[in-house]
Amino acid sequence: MMDLQLASLFASGAFIIIGLFAAIFIDNLIKKIIGIAFIEEGVNLFLICLGYKAGGVVPIFLPGMTADWFAANAAYPLPQALVLTSIVIGASTLAVMLALAMVLYRKHGTLSVSEIMGDEK
Repeated sequence: MMDLQLASLFASGAFIIIGLFAAIFIDNLIKKIIGIAFIEEGVNLFLICLGYKAGGVVPIFLPGMTADWFAANAAYPLPQALVLTSIVIGASTLAVMLALAMVLYRKHGTLSVSEIMGDEK
């Protein structure tokens, strides 16, 4: 059976590749925004995989724990904090991107990036 951390690393890579494909090659603005969200979630999953520790405990020092045992068994809290911050910032930027897409649709009547940019097919 494949290790869970390795499977999560492959999944994060798949998210990033799918997101890059959508952001670069798809013409629809909403689909590009979804691709950017995929990239963000792939990076978040990658950071969580880096902070994973097999058999690790929650990084909260509780009564009865010795400092040595806690240091040896606690999961890494920094990636968790970074991902939590990234999720909040990502939700805000996603909302702004979708609002800009609405403004562009109202102005140009289309979500095609090539038409909005004035490219000729």
